[in-house]
Amino acid sequence: MAGPERVILAERAVAEARRWIGTPYRHRGSVPGAGADCLGLLRGVWRALFGREPAPLPAYRADWAETGGAEDLWRALATHMREKPVAHAAPGDVILMRMMPGAVAKHLGLQAGCGASASFVHAYCGHGVVESPLTAPWARRIVARFEFPDGRE
Repeated sequence: MAGPERVILAERAVAEARRWIGTPYRHRGSVPGAGADCLGLLRGVWRALFGREPAPLPAYRADWAETGGAEDLWRALATHMREKPVAHAAPGDVILMRMMPGAVAKHLGLQAGCGASASFVHAYCGHGVVESPLTAPWARRIVARFEFPDGRE
């Protein structure tokens, strides 16, 4: 998918993510208005775009990445989405963040705006689903960026 179709898909993803703003933070949640974690928000956007989730979700604890050090989330995203250069930001991109240097990347957001109005929608413990400015402290945490597939893959 290229050009206008990609833009339409990205606009739909951003609109859906923004629809979730105000949803409280709930570990493993994925229901707008009821509760979501950052992966649950992405799962909900995916369902809105494609009608179903790409794969069953294994059980995970809140501290799932604190031991072992495997980049499981990165690998799963790369299986179902198209990875792109971190510097090539566009609305609708899924961004993967490493919250602390040397830690496993385990926070997700959806890029909503770029340039001077750069922002992202994410579910953040203690805040729920919010749209945050993509300030330098957030931007330097981004380790990977992905596009949604076109549905024909």
